Amino acid sequence: MTRLLRRAGWIVALTGLLFTASLQHAAAQIGPLPTPPPPVVTSSTALTPLGIYAIAAPVCAAVSPMIGTLILQREMTVTEVWRSTLGCFLGPVGWAISPLLFPDAVPAAQPARAIRSPQRGSNNNGRFRAPPRLETRFVPNEVLIVTRTALRPAARDALFRRLQLTVLETQNFGLTGHAVYRLRIDNNAPVAQVIRALSRGGMIASAQPNYLYTLAQAAAAPADAAPVPAVQYVIDKLKLRDLHKITGGDDVVVAVIDSAIDRAHPDLAGAVTETFDALGGSASPHAHGTGMAGAIASHARLTGIAPRARIVAVRAFDDGASAAGTTFAILKGLDWAHQRNAKIVNMSFAGPADPLLAEMLARANAAGMVLVAAVGNAGPRSPPLYPAAYREVIGVTAVDADDTLFARANRGPQVRLAAPGVDILVPSPGSAYQITTGTSVAAAYVSGAAALILARRPTATPAEVRRLLTSTADRKAGARAVDTGAGVLDPLQAVTAADRR
Repeated sequence: MTRLLRRAGWIVALTGLLFTASLQHAAAQIGPLPTPPPPVVTSSTALTPLGIYAIAAPVCAAVSPMIGTLILQREMTVTEVWRSTLGCFLGPVGWAISPLLFPDAVPAAQPARAIRSPQRGSNNNGRFRAPPRLETRFVPNEVLIVTRTALRPAARDALFRRLQLTVLETQNFGLTGHAVYRLRIDNNAPVAQVIRALSRGGMIASAQPNYLYTLAQAAAAPADAAPVPAVQYVIDKLKLRDLHKITGGDDVVVAVIDSAIDRAHPDLAGAVTETFDALGGSASPHAHGTGMAGAIASHARLTGIAPRARIVAVRAFDDGASAAGTTFAILKGLDWAHQRNAKIVNMSFAGPADPLLAEMLARANAAGMVLVAAVGNAGPRSPPLYPAAYREVIGVTAVDADDTLFARANRGPQVRLAAPGVDILVPSPGSAYQITTGTSVAAAYVSGAAALILARRPTATPAEVRRLLTSTADRKAGARAVDTGAGVLDPLQAVTAADRR
């Protein structure tokens, strides 16, 4: 308002100067005032063009803001008043140059917002995610969907018939509150095409592939001889003797989502308290699941990092050569582990980004579950693998006895911590033993270390457990964060720090 009044004052002053100039010009044309004429003689002087201009321009400038307000149905801005004033005094020339002299005000810059690029090949709707163009890690004739809560069964069934979809499984998940359908595509249509079709009509809330995951471990080799403590180098490397004088992870529940575990193995006797088979059917004990459970809780001829922890075992991976697991099976395992009050979830597998899994892990983290995953063994040039690359998850890589990074381990910002993972002696089905290498067993050691922390500080949140593990890690000189994260796991230091806080 002050600026408007100031500019109005300049307009009035300019008007006065022009009016005075016009009078002076008129007086010069008229000349000196003559002697008063006789009464019988009368004369009049007509206004000159300059005189008319001197009167009309100020009147135009004064009236135009009022007329503009009536036309625009709002008060004119200061810039608009100045432009109209200039137009009144300079005519068409004024209107032409007024935008240059009185430009529009530039609005204050808004903070830049990060724009997330959609995945190539995905539907524009973020809840309907077709696999990226070159992605092949999914079941080729299945799709997972979440329906709208108001969808009537008759409309749902009609949609499934029209798209030639058969319901294989339906599961209500407590962690997310969703009912997820696993559907088979009966007409050989591509998964991406089916997802696009499901996105139309507003009946389906989300749809995506049933992604495939693989266990993040190199092929294991049988141990040549009966194990002796000297063979198990992690006992000294992780200072397990001193550590277990403080805690053995007593009664902390660790969920191991993996292949089937040999519960009858002598080193795991009594350690696996409950099991859940997310795949159904018959299951044979598998080397990978048995080895991961042994790295955590062995307590006979071998020594696990948390030998007194309780393992709840989830079979989400089959016992074939590839030992594959699916989104749907992993979701069932996570939800079951939450129902069993698991405080830690070990996920020694890796695969593609997965919206349903990402949502489930975020809910699990919010519910107080510490999430640990292997970063994968696809090599230094591999893109990030999941679930390790999700921010709620502690991504773990592998080093050897000398803290040299495992050559086939993935690299990147998803690596949060390193742990022993090369030539590790662990149990194998049938009371046997194996030597295994990979980021899988390294993740198992970090899961066990989290159990040790929670045994000392049961109320620690997942964020606090993460800080304790990473802040006490041994960061080697010259080591890069993209290779080993915060450094190599030091469970004794982590537990000691937990006791101080």
